[in-house]
Amino acid sequence: MGSLFPPWPLPSTVRPLPAARRRPREHHHAPLAVPSSSSHHVRLPPPSSSRSELRLTQTDLARAHTPASRRAVLRPRTAPEADAAAALMVVRAEAGDFARAQSIWAQLLLSSAAPCLAAAAPSLLPAYARLGRYDEVLLAARELSARDPAAARDLYPLAVSCLGAAGELALMEDAVQEMARAGLRVDSATGNAFVRHYAASGTVPEMEAAVGRLKKSGLLISVDAIRAVASAYIANRKYYKLGEFVRGVGLGRRDAGNLLWNLYLLSFAANFKMKSLQRAFLEMTAAGCRPDLTTFNIRAAAFSKMCMFWDLHLTAEHMRRDGVAPDLVTHGCFVDAYMERRLARNLSFAFRRLDGSGEPVVATDGVVFEAFGKGGFHTTSEGLLEAAGGKRRWTYHDLLGVYLRKQHRRNQIFWNY
Repeated sequence: MGSLFPPWPLPSTVRPLPAARRRPREHHHAPLAVPSSSSHHVRLPPPSSSRSELRLTQTDLARAHTPASRRAVLRPRTAPEADAAAALMVVRAEAGDFARAQSIWAQLLLSSAAPCLAAAAPSLLPAYARLGRYDEVLLAARELSARDPAAARDLYPLAVSCLGAAGELALMEDAVQEMARAGLRVDSATGNAFVRHYAASGTVPEMEAAVGRLKKSGLLISVDAIRAVASAYIANRKYYKLGEFVRGVGLGRRDAGNLLWNLYLLSFAANFKMKSLQRAFLEMTAAGCRPDLTTFNIRAAAFSKMCMFWDLHLTAEHMRRDGVAPDLVTHGCFVDAYMERRLARNLSFAFRRLDGSGEPVVATDGVVFEAFGKGGFHTTSEGLLEAAGGKRRWTYHDLLGVYLRKQHRRNQIFWNY
């Protein structure tokens, strides 16, 4: 059967649609030239490529135009690449290229390779301090501690050490306060380093305040910190405070040897309080401490400055009885005292009581020289031994002969007509 309705006649102005044309076959491998300012052309991916593949191709193009020296720094994907970037950062910092080192630091900090920065920090922070970038030392500790809180326990003591060694006491205080705010306890090494840096770069009141804070924290002051505080007192001629400090530390400490007793004697000897010096020496022997070479030389230096010959000879007799061999400092005390009183002819008698035929050696603690300095005989003999260079065996008698001839020539008067 046909349709119930006849077909609707088309108007004369309407034309029938043309037959559908057959779509030409696609050529998937036909390269298309893209106009560009460069002299080369870029091959586009086929239309059937996905959007992720297009991004990957653009990334590859960007990496292809990146210099080979920067590829491992931009996005380190493996542990060896991260370690190599951290090593490059340290080398740049030690070479003085701060901007490049800071760029690598920022890229590693924001990547998954941040743990490698904790291993590079012991070399990087001192390099920043040598470059004078003291703010960056503390900033690096803050940034890495925020990224890796477990590393803060090692980073802040390192920052305290670097800043204190550079004399930046205010920044060192900030580092210690940040440790306290982070809940980190100041250990013995950091506390003693804090005292040493204040003794080296701060004033005497600031150093005393640092020592008081260390005592309140319950930490034991170390031998190095004791030496640093003693040197600061001696440099400022605060001998009475030196004696008080030593008594406050405790003369009965055995881990410091005779250092505390020697400093206690030195606080009297440098002020030439001879009676107090003798009384302290008797207290030392009564406490069971055996005097060493530094102890005898502290007393001999004071006796030499005061030209107390009887006490000098008693000191030499005491040394021989206790089996303590005199050194160049001991002989220098005798020579300087005799030369001061113009008794050079009697020096042969004094050297017979000492070890005049022995080989010169210096075994005295350097803190004695900080207080008394080096005498004329000591200074001349050291220069002569250094100039000889070990090519000849010298004795104290030989050094005395050279020194006396030098003094004799210096006292001669030459008239020029």
